[in-house]
Amino acid sequence: MKIKPLSDRVLVKNDKAETKTSSGIIIPEAAQEKTQTATVVAAGPGTDDVKITVKVGDRVMYDKYAGTQVKIDGEDHLILKMNDIIAVIE
Repeated sequence: MKIKPLSDRVLVKNDKAETKTSSGIIIPEAAQEKTQTATVVAAGPGTDDVKITVKVGDRVMYDKYAGTQVKIDGEDHLILKMNDIIAVIE
């Protein structure tokens, strides 16, 4: 399935969250960090008010509860508004 975001939205693929510490302790999902990271898969064209400042392949940071989850070919993705993206990770 192919998805193309509209307007000021960005499609990202969630990075795998660490579920275990280096010493082997399992971290429950509720205790994991609130900010999440993902890789940009596709971006909409933007609007007159909101410009798209990320490109495909960028790693970004976003708030844990932002966006709409979608499943594409069995993998979890997220559709975010450009304003929900906190930072680009370099």
